[in-house]
Amino acid sequence: MDLVVRNARLRGESGTKDIAVRDGLVAAIGERLAVQAGREIDAGGNLASAPFIDPHLHLDAALSVGDPRYNESGTLLEGIAIWGERRPSLQKNEVLRNAREAVLWEVANGVQFIRTHADTTDSALVTVEALVELREEMKDVAEIQVVAFPQDGVFTFPEGEANLRRALDMGCDCVGAIPHIEFTREDGVRSVELAFELAEQYGRPVDIHCDETGDDQSRFVEVMAKLAIATGMGSAVTASHTTAMHNYNNDYALKLMGIFRRAKMNFITAPFDNSVLQNRTDGYPRRRGHTRVDELDAAGVNVSIGHDSIMDPWYPMGRGSMLAAANLLMHTAHMSGREQISRLFDMITDNSAVTMGVRDRYGVKPGAPADFVILDAPDEFEAIRLQSECLFVVRGGTVVCETAPAKRRLRRSGAVREVDFKLPAR
Repeated sequence: MDLVVRNARLRGESGTKDIAVRDGLVAAIGERLAVQAGREIDAGGNLASAPFIDPHLHLDAALSVGDPRYNESGTLLEGIAIWGERRPSLQKNEVLRNAREAVLWEVANGVQFIRTHADTTDSALVTVEALVELREEMKDVAEIQVVAFPQDGVFTFPEGEANLRRALDMGCDCVGAIPHIEFTREDGVRSVELAFELAEQYGRPVDIHCDETGDDQSRFVEVMAKLAIATGMGSAVTASHTTAMHNYNNDYALKLMGIFRRAKMNFITAPFDNSVLQNRTDGYPRRRGHTRVDELDAAGVNVSIGHDSIMDPWYPMGRGSMLAAANLLMHTAHMSGREQISRLFDMITDNSAVTMGVRDRYGVKPGAPADFVILDAPDEFEAIRLQSECLFVVRGGTVVCETAPAKRRLRRSGAVREVDFKLPAR
């Protein structure tokens, strides 16, 4: 064997297991495997999980906060305006440098699958060229999908549709749209229809920034659901954000849940950006700025969590931690039940694997690619509570990142003890 992990906990299983790896695949899982390997790791009773997935990220804007100015209002529209001011001066090497660093941050936090959006507004398509190149460059540590994304809308300028098509010809993996930014409701519907037409033409999934607003009359998600059913694309369709749904009347929302379930489409919420950007016009009381995560999940609809932004015009913070995103959503979505917290972990792992279309080669199981993380926590509850470090990140059977947790030595009454915020042994 090339690698053996001893004493690891696996989700849904009692006790600890050993994981044996050979030729980049999980060769065997069992108790006290009688095998030797070139390297052994003692998980120490901690959780071995399939890697985290970030199905919604904007790598082209990552690490650009404050350039050319800071988003003082904190609104989505000011973020778009700032990005528009920066876009004409973008250089491919600059985009690559920042995006590369952001990917490494995410990998260090256990992420191995990323779906990123690439802005197609500027006809130079610098961001598309950069991120398609990055996809190949970073494949040893992460699998990246690139969405052709018209940040300023498709029909708000003459080259919009042509740029979108060119981006797909350059190798983008998914088709995007942003209907609520179009000038009219009619143009918004047309942009969704165009995305589906291109998806069928190019054989690509659809991932649309949909209803990312507090406006309860923004209802493009119903158009997406209808087309997902009519085309049979189902799980190849993803609605990102859908924050307007938070403000829909409850009768309309209840109707939608059944349509979404029939459509078999995916939803992505972005706790960091949605909680910061949305409902800025509310005054008090202020509504929560995210979609109906708990209701969608309870209705059997596939929901994932995306990081969205890492230090850019829309969100000034972030370090690429999906556990931190899940922790925040626990608070803002009122998902504090024990089973709900387990579902939050699903939303950064299994659910996102469905969204990205990689479920068939994902998971810690014999025969699967040896891609997994060992967390500094015994289970998913503690992982989210602690926003725990990834002690080891394993990709293709190779340890690509190791983390030594911080040591805190507290002195009191002449005695020294370490504090790690973990529950005392019982």
